[in-house]
Amino acid sequence: MKIAIRLYWTVTLMACVFALAGCDKKTETAPPPAAIAPVAAVAPTAHISATPTSIHAGDTIELSWTTTDANNVTIQGIGTVAPIGKKTISIEASMTFRLIAKGDGGTSQDSVTITVNAPKEPEPEPVAERKPVITVSDDELFKTNVEDVFFAYDDYSLTDEAKSTLAKNADFLARHPDFPIFIGGYCDERGSVEYNLALGEYRAEATRNALVTGGVWIKRINIMSFGKERPFCSQSNEECWAKNRRGHITPQKQ
Repeated sequence: MKIAIRLYWTVTLMACVFALAGCDKKTETAPPPAAIAPVAAVAPTAHISATPTSIHAGDTIELSWTTTDANNVTIQGIGTVAPIGKKTISIEASMTFRLIAKGDGGTSQDSVTITVNAPKEPEPEPVAERKPVITVSDDELFKTNVEDVFFAYDDYSLTDEAKSTLAKNADFLARHPDFPIFIGGYCDERGSVEYNLALGEYRAEATRNALVTGGVWIKRINIMSFGKERPFCSQSNEECWAKNRRGHITPQKQ
């Protein structure tokens, strides 16, 4: 009997010990999830250019600009503008146009400086009784010394070759002030009529501006866009299209 009682209390004591040991055991918890780093906003870009960058007071320039990832775009001296655009303006004094593009990723800037040169001595106005008359020999002289310039597809910027050609043209025309000048802007057949009329206008303006920069009086020059309506070559291939993308310079008949 004593053995049974002793065995009972031994089992009971061991059960309590195990029970107390189980109460002290702590439940392990899972670590918190790692924080996801926020995606950094893309920094904006800004680029501005002008054609030409050296003029005489009162002449016009064309500003062109592009930005990316910006929600606020301004040009100092003009104000708020579209993210991409162009604008033709006339200025009287040298100045710098600064493009500022602001976005969630910060601010980006670019600038272009326009130099206004001292005014040239004005060329004498022809008297009313005497208008320049282009004779056959004068016409041939013009064709021999003045060359057309050509443009890349869907572009109105002057290539290095075109700039060199126009510099030679300007030198000849500045030495022959009696030639009134006509510049036609032409395009190849691709694209709509309206788009090519605008592109032809830009090409004619770029050609004129280069001549003016080279010393030709701007009032001697008239321009017009013909778009794709009067092609120099009528075949639908790149060789023909390249001939039609041009600034065509001729003496203007009176």
